[in-house]
Amino acid sequence: MKTDNKIELIQLEENGKQLSPILPEHVKNYLIDIDGTICDDIPNEEPERMATAALYPDALETVNKWYDEGHIITFFTSRLEEHRTVTEEWLKMNGFRYHGMLMGKPRGGNYHWIDNHIVRATRYEGKFTDLIEKSVNIQVFEE
Repeated sequence: MKTDNKIELIQLEENGKQLSPILPEHVKNYLIDIDGTICDDIPNEEPERMATAALYPDALETVNKWYDEGHIITFFTSRLEEHRTVTEEWLKMNGFRYHGMLMGKPRGGNYHWIDNHIVRATRYEGKFTDLIEKSVNIQVFEE
């Protein structure tokens, strides 16, 4: 269910000017895909299947646990705005707790997110669990 839980943001200032606020270090801002990540991979061209998508094992339990721990849960999907109602109904029917949903993510994968805030990415590869620490190589800007 979508809720209006409020998370306290930390206000930042530099040289007397306000900067964009940040979350406390212990709070994660999860952006979670839907199709192929928490349920069957359904393309936008077959929206009639969205209402009956099969839930992936452990996705509901893990996402709701993160929500209960105080993290922000936002579904970030390539589904179109016209799919919002069926998607919200499916999330509610399956018992997902979340804060928001962003529609219209670019399709095709191979995402490379550039931001002035910390960004971490985890690729879903068939099993939804708590996250673990692991060292990997990443691409960064030259210093």
